[in-house]
Amino acid sequence: MGIQLSIQQLAKRYKTGEGVTGINLDVKKGELITLLGPSGCGKTTVLRSIGGFLEPDSGDILIEGKSVIKVPPEKRPTSMVFQGYNLWPHMTVYENLAFGLKIRKMKKAEMEKAISEVLKLVRLPGAERKYPTQLSGGQQQRIAVARSLLLKPAVLLLDEPFSALDAKLRHEMREELREIQASTGLTMVFVTHDQEEALSISDRIVVMNHGNIEQIASPQHIYDEPETLFVAQFIGKMNFIKGVVASDRVIVGQLTFPNSKRLTGNIKLAVRPEDVIVNGKEKQGLPGTISQIMVLGHYAEVSIHLQEHGTIRSFQPRDFVKELHKGQEVSISFAKALTFPESQT
Repeated sequence: MGIQLSIQQLAKRYKTGEGVTGINLDVKKGELITLLGPSGCGKTTVLRSIGGFLEPDSGDILIEGKSVIKVPPEKRPTSMVFQGYNLWPHMTVYENLAFGLKIRKMKKAEMEKAISEVLKLVRLPGAERKYPTQLSGGQQQRIAVARSLLLKPAVLLLDEPFSALDAKLRHEMREELREIQASTGLTMVFVTHDQEEALSISDRIVVMNHGNIEQIASPQHIYDEPETLFVAQFIGKMNFIKGVVASDRVIVGQLTFPNSKRLTGNIKLAVRPEDVIVNGKEKQGLPGTISQIMVLGHYAEVSIHLQEHGTIRSFQPRDFVKELHKGQEVSISFAKALTFPESQT
């Protein structure tokens, strides 16, 4: 599978000091890559540089092996779906979709066929004569996606396209985008600050922080093996507990773990809530008291106050917590834990 998009040593800095530096990223043909990070981390700067809406200070961007750094946005083999739908309200769906094709001088018969096919793809067949105001927010965003698909871009860019939708619609649109991507084989670069969204739709996730890339990996790998403390804090729920390295073992109270990273001194232990084991108080582990039990559908979140380490959270099966109660003394151990230097940010 060839490289469809290559970003090489991209840098763009604003007067505020924000921006990106030294961004290197290769995206394979047919891959859906998500740029994920907090506001101001540089993800939209990278996306807009790919689309030609920003001129980088240095670096290069290659699409299908050709540099596009000097090519204006309208002549790049890219198309962007924005957060706002950007549909013309006085035009019908057909007219909105046909606009870009007319500029490309497509024949009418071909245009009608292409529009009919793309509306089926986004599950809005027969919507040609409707106006945007007659459509729901989710339907308008589908039309915005359809408009970009019609241009047959080498790379489709999506800038937080579902953030204006409610939670249920967002979930549905993610599934539909995945289906569209699978059926078209399009290469997509998706920007979001929503980690759940990134985990659910991506082939790979690019986690960004302060204008730099922290980690690039599959959603499963990012979740299971975060490389930095920032990624561990940003992706999913995580408990952090102070520990220390002694005799080349990581020690937290009565619990010990391998020091696989060969750390020294004070460390932070990172533990997913699903890896926290709740035992009876007589078992060896970290002593604590249950401070809260919240049933969240098929599982429950149990908050435990540890005597020397503050409160940690554990995800437990719903049936298991029937035997637990607030104020109960328990002992905590961990099925799996990650270690990081305490000073790492």
